[in-house]
Amino acid sequence: MKNIVILISGRGSNMEAMLAERDAGRLPVNIAAVISNRPDAKGLETAARAGIPVRSLDHKAFAGREAFDEALAACIDEFAPDLVVLAGFMRILTPAFVSRYEGRLLNIHPSLLPSFPGLHTHQRALDEGVRIHGCTVHFVTAALDHGPVVIQAAVPVFDGDSEDSLAARVLRQEHRIYPQAVRWFAEDRLRLDGGRVRLVDAPTDETALIAPPLR
Repeated sequence: MKNIVILISGRGSNMEAMLAERDAGRLPVNIAAVISNRPDAKGLETAARAGIPVRSLDHKAFAGREAFDEALAACIDEFAPDLVVLAGFMRILTPAFVSRYEGRLLNIHPSLLPSFPGLHTHQRALDEGVRIHGCTVHFVTAALDHGPVVIQAAVPVFDGDSEDSLAARVLRQEHRIYPQAVRWFAEDRLRLDGGRVRLVDAPTDETALIAPPLR
């Protein structure tokens, strides 16, 4: 069973989704630790109640991004993870950190990348008038919100949507596809091939909303 370390900055709702899938027997991983750059992150309390080791490293206590990332990496490595999962971790990571975990660092972004990298994705989608929005799980590279895509889920955008209503619709899909991506990694079904992700034994059924389909 593979070890994973989850990084959060707040409530950690995607972390909660993974805990639920693990407890239901559908996510065969050992969640070795949950680490936050904010000591007051609510997700730390959730993880601790679930019996998971927690750590906090306040990024404000470090002289710069490089010093924080070095300390963060040392903390992560205490738990010997096979995979590091960014679950609402609101920090831009240095190239050295990303390189250290190349091929075993996942992130989820609330848009259909490469559209709308960065912040305020839902409002930007509304401002642009797009009819399809969604979320993306991808391997992290040094380029912000860029990297080989593992899985995406799309949602419709309605005329009456607000930023909050659209965000809630996307978040429900995040909670579906992020555990799925981690499960595929745990099952050794993800292959990086020329900057793209290949899914071993991929389902052949087609769907307009989630690709590849959940299985």
